[in-house]
Amino acid sequence: MKKFKRYLVTSALPYANGPVHIGHLAGVYVPSDIYVRYLRLRGEDVIWVCGSDEHGVPITIKARNEGITPQDVVDKYHELIKESFARLGMSFDIYSRTTSEMHAKTASDFFRTLYDNGKFIEQTTMQYYDEEAGTFLADRYIVGTCPHCQNDRAYGDQCEKCGSTLNATDLINPRSAITGSKPVMKETTHWYLPLNEYEEFLRQWILEGHKEWKANVYGQCKSWLDLGLQPRAVSRDLDWGIPVPVKGAEGKVLYVWFDAPIGYISATKELTPDWEKYWKSEDTKMVHFIGKDNIVFHCIVFPSMLKAHGGYILPENVPANEFLNLEGDKISTSRNWAVWLHEYLDEFPGKEDVLRYVLCANAPETKDNDFTWKDFQTRNNNELVAVLGNFVNRALVLTDKYFEGKVPAAGELTDYDRDTLSELPAIKKSLEENIENYRFREALKDAMAVARLGNKYLADTEPWKVIKSDQTRVATILNLSLQITANLAIAIEPFMPFTSAKILKMLDAQPFGWDHLGTFDILPVGHKLGKAELLFEKIEDSVVEKQLKKLEDTKKANLAREAGKKAEPQKENISFDDFGRMDIRVSTILAAEKIAKTKKLLKLTIDTGIDKREIVSGIAEYYTPEELVGRQVLVLVNLEPRELKGVLSKGMILMAADATGKLVLLSPGDKVNNGAIVG
Repeated sequence: MKKFKRYLVTSALPYANGPVHIGHLAGVYVPSDIYVRYLRLRGEDVIWVCGSDEHGVPITIKARNEGITPQDVVDKYHELIKESFARLGMSFDIYSRTTSEMHAKTASDFFRTLYDNGKFIEQTTMQYYDEEAGTFLADRYIVGTCPHCQNDRAYGDQCEKCGSTLNATDLINPRSAITGSKPVMKETTHWYLPLNEYEEFLRQWILEGHKEWKANVYGQCKSWLDLGLQPRAVSRDLDWGIPVPVKGAEGKVLYVWFDAPIGYISATKELTPDWEKYWKSEDTKMVHFIGKDNIVFHCIVFPSMLKAHGGYILPENVPANEFLNLEGDKISTSRNWAVWLHEYLDEFPGKEDVLRYVLCANAPETKDNDFTWKDFQTRNNNELVAVLGNFVNRALVLTDKYFEGKVPAAGELTDYDRDTLSELPAIKKSLEENIENYRFREALKDAMAVARLGNKYLADTEPWKVIKSDQTRVATILNLSLQITANLAIAIEPFMPFTSAKILKMLDAQPFGWDHLGTFDILPVGHKLGKAELLFEKIEDSVVEKQLKKLEDTKKANLAREAGKKAEPQKENISFDDFGRMDIRVSTILAAEKIAKTKKLLKLTIDTGIDKREIVSGIAEYYTPEELVGRQVLVLVNLEPRELKGVLSKGMILMAADATGKLVLLSPGDKVNNGAIVG
């Protein structure tokens, strides 16, 4: 394995259109911080860059809805996000923003280099235009009905219900998110990065050169490459963003997914004049920490941009986590179904490390996981209080009681003493391997194994009993317990930096380097310890109940808001003949199975009464295959077939969204023969 001289670590830039929640933390930022803190403890040359992503349509939509400017939006949330990160102990070397002058110049220069070197293709296409607003509509400004799951609030680039990637022209009954009017098609010109020209390079670099990448990252990249890459626009018709630096491009800005990753480069430039050694030296290891929704941009689009530009290194790894749910439901900013970081910090002062611990212990590294307040309480009380806190407290309190708070000298070691100490180097080795391979959940178990080792050692040796007969033996026991405590301060620092600092304060010691982990003479004999304090306190049921009530109130508010909403306006009139062309049949689901490498899609085998066919439906979040089999549903059977994930989908199952946004199957009230026509 190649040895690198330095490390460049980046974390996905959070959108500055709202606060950070626990899903963001578990997916990207806590893992990043663990990795960087570990490298620093080892004395490596490492920088960690991040910042707010302040362009893009979601920000302009929020500004329009609130009657303020996009700059007002990003200024508010940039400061909130930056402060929240700092309070949680995120140790960025720089937290920048994409509205900075440095970023505007860096992104413009990057575009201009590719433009001047003929790396773009210019295409004139037909795009949706809002005649009332007098503007072209970016994908997120177009809403309509998803052709796959019938969600009538799908965006022009993606349906957030079923997860399907869409083109705006795929939407049924598209409408403008600005005025609600039906858009028209109008000619516009944009620049595109021909990703198809980089397909062979990407195949060699990823599929042949990086088989060690996480399965979800490697698999998604392979899927994209196997489907064939297409040119991707790098400009948009918007008035918020970095202007395209080309004559005749008035009213056009850099597309946010071209603009945003360049923010890593501009932030590094802002941090250090030596930025090039981190971006242009083969001796640097670059690692992108992202969520799974950013895989294509960091593994396909950005590397192609860097390759097209020339002179830049490519990432050595892109560890992407899956999604974190909350109390069994998908985290949703629009429904306020989230645990917001700034609110947690206000409501749980001094418990920053409890959140860090729980999010790492339950991190969605290989599959979607669920955060529950009951699990939060259990892990705090049974692991942090009962194991880690209990061990450290006993070691220091007993030393203060029996040896006036000074590290006693160790006498002759027993076989049990030696066996206990011999476990530390093995724990260290496992801890290193897990962190360096981005297995942070397992690494946290290793760090906690030091605390469990110490707790067991004290419980087995019982110095509070032995002191009555053998003070020399107790001195040995407490010396070893304090050495384990010092080891623990090192092992947990990447995961729980505030707790590590508290232990060091109680030991009255300066931070130890990573090299000391696994050794047994960190604290010298006679060293005077500081005052022992409780590291953690129990979380009572009432605290958890308060948080659950808060979520329940959120759910009720969503239901009330939905109930109070006016129904969607009636769509344009259609003729009876138009309706007559829709062939809706009562059908029975014969079989159901998940489609590989997708989260939301199911392949359903349907008996329509006229044939048996397969339909792809985005309802895996709401129904298990087992509960669908045998169920009668309504199917639009004469919808034009469409291939999805290798399955030819012949029809559409009719559904509605309830007040929480959950998709609900429409079924006949009574048992009806398959093939019965609805109408």
